[in-house]
Amino acid sequence: MTSWPARSIAECHAILTAPGARFETAEVVIDRVSTRVWKNAPATLRDLVSNGRAFSGRDFLVYEDDRVTFEGFHRAVAAFAEHLASEGVTAGDRVALIMRNLPEWPVAFFAAVSLGAIVTPLNAWWTGAELEYGLADSGAKVAIVDPERLERIVEHLHACPDLKTVYVCREDDPFDDPRVRRMESVLGPAADWAALPDRPLPTTPIQPDDAATIFYTSGTTGKPKGALGTHRTMTSNVMTTGAALARAFLRRGETPPVPGPDTPQRVTLLVVPMFHVTGCSATLCGALNGGGRLVLMRKWDALEGMALIERERVTATGGVPTIAWQLIEHPRRAEFDLSSIESISYGGAPSAPELVRRIKAVWPNASAGNGWGMTETSATFTNNTGLDYEHRPDSCGPAPAVGDMKIMTIEGDRDLPTGEVGELWCRGPMVLRSYWNKPEATAETFVDGWVRTGDLARLDEEGFCFIIDRAKDMLIRGGENIYCIEVENVLYDHPAVMDAALVGIPHRTLGEEPGAVVTLKPGALATEQELRAFIADRLAAFKVPVRVVFWPETLPRNANGKIMKSELKPAFIEEPA
Repeated sequence: MTSWPARSIAECHAILTAPGARFETAEVVIDRVSTRVWKNAPATLRDLVSNGRAFSGRDFLVYEDDRVTFEGFHRAVAAFAEHLASEGVTAGDRVALIMRNLPEWPVAFFAAVSLGAIVTPLNAWWTGAELEYGLADSGAKVAIVDPERLERIVEHLHACPDLKTVYVCREDDPFDDPRVRRMESVLGPAADWAALPDRPLPTTPIQPDDAATIFYTSGTTGKPKGALGTHRTMTSNVMTTGAALARAFLRRGETPPVPGPDTPQRVTLLVVPMFHVTGCSATLCGALNGGGRLVLMRKWDALEGMALIERERVTATGGVPTIAWQLIEHPRRAEFDLSSIESISYGGAPSAPELVRRIKAVWPNASAGNGWGMTETSATFTNNTGLDYEHRPDSCGPAPAVGDMKIMTIEGDRDLPTGEVGELWCRGPMVLRSYWNKPEATAETFVDGWVRTGDLARLDEEGFCFIIDRAKDMLIRGGENIYCIEVENVLYDHPAVMDAALVGIPHRTLGEEPGAVVTLKPGALATEQELRAFIADRLAAFKVPVRVVFWPETLPRNANGKIMKSELKPAFIEEPA
């Protein structure tokens, strides 16, 4: 048996990127910075739609009783793009997308980007006020929503002067606003998309580095920032993921398989939202380009998920560690045939090193994978999979062949040597260059092609990254970012609250949950339930603290006046019975 690893990371990347190889690289200049790119990556997101049509007879999207083939999807995209163009949508216009994971989501997304428009997926869990901010800040001209989101934004439409039209799918109730139209009036139901006329895709000139997306990421000032992505930042992920999987074969001393028309279809149970870059860039784009099937759910439910895995012979799932834990530990798991699973991958939240061992115990022939990325890197930047993950379960993997990582001092004035902890900086073709209309935040975060991640990390001798902590004041609850200052600002708005801080409570499957520590004003009264309800009225449900602890005095601070949250965390440790 070949010793492991059979090749170093550098040797693997040299083989993968050799001239003429599938993952060959090239040098291009992006915003005056020379950048390594995947030479064979699809040039634009519109090319993904064309590439997917090569699998025309296969099922692409499965949602409840709806099954949409690649041919039906292509025709729906072309039809909706033609309609949007007739309504005046042109290159550079912002098109907001606010809905659950429905088949209409990718149709709307690819129709708009195929016209050169900038698609703005907004968090479907946001409140009406939060959605109003996203619509107004982006200057969205069109919004495409589901019934729940329509109900949530309808009273806020007056505050969105740029918004001309709202398309709603799967809505039967009448509505009065003249701006609101049914998406089915253009496309019909999903079951009939394959019968739509065969139209060509738009021919609007699009370049790889043209703006394509705005994904909002919460900022430490409390206001979300629109991360401006390009066609290249999005399509790079298709190649990055494929190269990581091929690297795992080379590390074992094996030859990576070359996908072809007869390769068995990869079937993914998609349980993370497509409004996140993980669902859109890392999952949706790859499936469309490579002929994969996406099985969608209205909302994650472990029991329903296992039934879908059995019915659809799902080969891959994951997204965040929570999903893997719930499948492994569900008391009824033995009732379902889950033997089709070949891969469980996740990121977006802290994961216990024991998780990879539990996955291998349940699915001995499956590959477990972990990764790291952020909105500013268009989802996955590092991948740790196969034997590499089993040997380094606390690492998120090395940089891809087109990317670089370095560890800098917190001040950003010098590089740190191997093994030392500092701020992680990354660069590559998947790294964004700016925030939407926020030049100061752009200058602070993006430096000569590098993104300052705000994560504290170290690199080992082979370049594997180990995330230590977050320099930014942020929690991650089951893959959802919660910026502490946003919740703290709401608490400070409560008339009884004098001092407030949000801290992370460790959670085995979610990674962590938010907990609030507050000091009340002298003579003021408030209950835990009251404060949680106060926040729930103003912010999305995942941001609401699961517990509120009352502190008898002003919260502890250091010499600079910063709250010392490490001293607050013991307040959430349960006393033994």
